Amino acid sequence: MGIDITYDAGQTPLDEDEKEGLLISALSTKAELDEFEQRNIEDAVEWSLKQRCLKVEQILDNKFLQNLHKRMFGNVWRWAGCFRLTNKNLGVDKTCIVPEIQKLLADCRYWIERSVFPLDEIAVRFKHRLVSIHPFVNGNGRHSRLMADILISSGLGLPVFTWGGAALTDSSKIREQYLQALRAADNRDYAPLLSFARQD
Repeated sequence: MGIDITYDAGQTPLDEDEKEGLLISALSTKAELDEFEQRNIEDAVEWSLKQRCLKVEQILDNKFLQNLHKRMFGNVWRWAGCFRLTNKNLGVDKTCIVPEIQKLLADCRYWIERSVFPLDEIAVRFKHRLVSIHPFVNGNGRHSRLMADILISSGLGLPVFTWGGAALTDSSKIREQYLQALRAADNRDYAPLLSFARQD
C-alpha cells in the first residue's frame, strides 16, 4: 500500500498484510483514506436509520455485528466484517474473540431482560465491552458507537447518542475526553462515558 498512515491516540495500527486489504488503489494520502472511510460509514449510518423495526435479539446477534462492520468499511477494506486474525495493541487474544463476543451478547440480553442497569447504561456498557474486545482489524471505536446507537434507538426506543457532538477522528480535546472516559470505564467507572455519550 502506498499510503503512509499516521495514527491518532487510541487508534489501532494496521499490519502490512492488513494494509494490503485496501480496495482503492488510487489513494495516496491518509486524508483521502479518511474521506473514503467516512463516506462508507455515512452510508452505513443512513442504512441504520432505516432499521427502526429491529428487535433487540436481531441487533444482539453475531451476524448483525459483523454485517454492520462490513457496511461501514466494505467499500474500502477487503477484511471489513471479518474478525481479526492477528493480535493487536488492544483487545483480547485473537482466539478469544468469538467466545468473548458470545458472552457479551448474552450478558447484554440479560441486562435488558432483567433491567439490571438503566437503558443508556446498558448500551454504553455494551459499547465499552465491544471496543475492549476489539474484534476487527480496525474501525472498532466507530463500529461500537454505531452498534450502541442502533441498540439504544431501534432496540430500546431512546434517541441515539451524541458522543460529544463532534468528530472523534482527530486529536481534538473531544477525542481526548472520549479516551479518558473509556479509560475510566476500563476501571469500572462508567459515569464519564455515560455523560460523554449524551454530551452535545
